[in-house]
Amino acid sequence: MKTDHLLIMRFSGLGDVAMTVPVVWSLARRYPHLRITVLSSPFARVFFDRIAPNVGFMEADLKNEYRGVKGLNALYRRLTAKQFTAIADLHNVLRSGYLRMRFNIDRYRVEHIDKHRRERRQLVATTGKQMVQLPLVFELYADVLARLGYPIDLDFTSMFPPAGGNIRLISALVGEKKPFQQWIGVAPFAAYQGKAYPLELMERVIDELSRRHPSCRIFFFGNNSDKERRALDALAEGRKNCINASAALGSIYNELILMSHLDVMLSMDSANMHLASIAGTPVVSIWGATHPLAGYMGWHQRPDDVVQTDMPCRPCSISGNRPCLRGDYACLTSIQPVSVADRVDRVLVR
Repeated sequence: MKTDHLLIMRFSGLGDVAMTVPVVWSLARRYPHLRITVLSSPFARVFFDRIAPNVGFMEADLKNEYRGVKGLNALYRRLTAKQFTAIADLHNVLRSGYLRMRFNIDRYRVEHIDKHRRERRQLVATTGKQMVQLPLVFELYADVLARLGYPIDLDFTSMFPPAGGNIRLISALVGEKKPFQQWIGVAPFAAYQGKAYPLELMERVIDELSRRHPSCRIFFFGNNSDKERRALDALAEGRKNCINASAALGSIYNELILMSHLDVMLSMDSANMHLASIAGTPVVSIWGATHPLAGYMGWHQRPDDVVQTDMPCRPCSISGNRPCLRGDYACLTSIQPVSVADRVDRVLVR
């Protein structure tokens, strides 16, 4: 009897793909005899290589090797050779839609995510704004699988065992955690200005946390671009308890290991919020132009740990890429550093 083989397609950014991890993990354990292949960008391999014996990863660089219609046709031929029995499109954009069309023509079982675009437009409207909680993205992913005949319970906790990732793999780079220490992660950047707390205010948060917790260690996370690396190095310079962790660790997997041993991560609505979430770490997240109502909260993160300012213009964007209508990004600049430090403290004393 032929074994079912499910293809899951999800491209886009680091955080978007990280959000599939709880869903794929739950699926793999609910259906241990189901073959699962995740199709994504090369960077995403780190999420799936160790997730479960019945999960495989297939990389596809849509910007280079498989660019354009010709490239997508070549990718489709490569995919059909894998003899999939069902296709789950968790992205639902032009390129995945083209592949989906090809699969449909050849009579594969195909389902795709409903992004609730109408409700999203109402959430970010300048007039007649509808402040309604939209389904979490994890639920939307799970719904696609259910329509293919694979209902699941989302029972994921972490990529790692309860004790966290193997700290010995990175202890030479970051040192050992002392019993009396709090380890705090800080990820101050985001893809767009509308999602990034001003760096000068974040410096005050860092200094306040260091004052309150003299024995703490603070680890900075960024994407290792020249701009972010220089900024994080500058933050760490002169602060003996701070380190640019992303530069020191050198890989996403090592960063995930460290995140699994943090007491708390302070992040924007960004990829690092989702990385810390799938590492099983509580996150205090700062939100500006975007809003948790859109359904993009980190996995199992608590609404009480969200820092945001209520403003009539918020949210103005689902992804944060629109310029500020006011021109001053008051949704972020009005957040006081001491209130951010207070929220971090609430997590540390739980």
